[in-house]
Amino acid sequence: MRHRPRALLVMRSDSFRVQFGPEELRRLHELAELGDPVWTDDLDAPAVRARLAGTEVLLTSWGCPELTAERLEAAPELRAVFHCAGSVRPIVSDAVWQRGLLVTSAAEANATPVAEYTLAAIIFAGKKAHLLAAQSRQQPADWYAVNHRDDLSNYGRTIGIVGFSRTGRRVVDRLRALDTAEVLVTDPYADAVAVAAAGGRLVALDELLARAEILSLHLPELPETRHAIGARELALLPDGATVINTARGSVIDTAALERECATGRLNAILDVTDPEPLPPGSLLATLPNVMITPHIAGSLGTETRRMTAQALDELQRYVEGTPPLDNVTREVLAVSA
Repeated sequence: MRHRPRALLVMRSDSFRVQFGPEELRRLHELAELGDPVWTDDLDAPAVRARLAGTEVLLTSWGCPELTAERLEAAPELRAVFHCAGSVRPIVSDAVWQRGLLVTSAAEANATPVAEYTLAAIIFAGKKAHLLAAQSRQQPADWYAVNHRDDLSNYGRTIGIVGFSRTGRRVVDRLRALDTAEVLVTDPYADAVAVAAAGGRLVALDELLARAEILSLHLPELPETRHAIGARELALLPDGATVINTARGSVIDTAALERECATGRLNAILDVTDPEPLPPGSLLATLPNVMITPHIAGSLGTETRRMTAQALDELQRYVEGTPPLDNVTREVLAVSA
């Protein structure tokens, strides 16, 4: 008979409610033994500590407390953590690596809606849809004048992708839909052959910036990526270029972007900002050529069940004794989100 590990779900109540519908719970019951409580958001409660003592695997998501040494001591049988969300950075501690726990992430699944949002933002940027929408709130558009502008087009655009990450790779692939676009990619860790296979061309950052009419950022939030796009980099972009950020707000120097957008030389579509949210009275939030959405590019609502499915796939591989597909190690986490 197949081994069924004892499992505990650790996440906020809303994460559990949205990510685990009847089908997900049915599959989970087939793969693992579940006790009472099935899920928790408090690893320090006495009843949960009693459950931890015999727990072999955790399924975690948003709202999971950090897995500190003290909490791990209460779980001597713990062998694996299957994260039903993107980055595991908020929940892992050095004790996780010292224990040699298997940790997996559903970041691959989370990259899909981000890439979808980014493709939509790129198409909007080519048509300057966000600018025209802002202008139309001030006065009705002159449709004749708009229809005779030659800058409202996605034909033959040069698009720059900074970061050939999970999301960046998917964006490059989806840009095949814009069959006349030239897609330039920069990433110190990327392979030129892999970039070409996805539909892009690997170039140096400065070359990309000098040519990109639309710049899309897909960098992880690391000390070395903070303000990777600053005043110097923004100044290299052509007049009228649009900056799209669906990564992390800190990879752009907010003050430098604000200055460029305030002059009207650059435009922006931002799903993330630094700080997040922007403080009251922020100029960036009021500029008509800047569209800001409240961090919605990643998995929301039923989209999060893609991540649940990936985590359950990893649990199944664990049960069957096969290697994980998206194993997270200390070394991997040092260069990824």
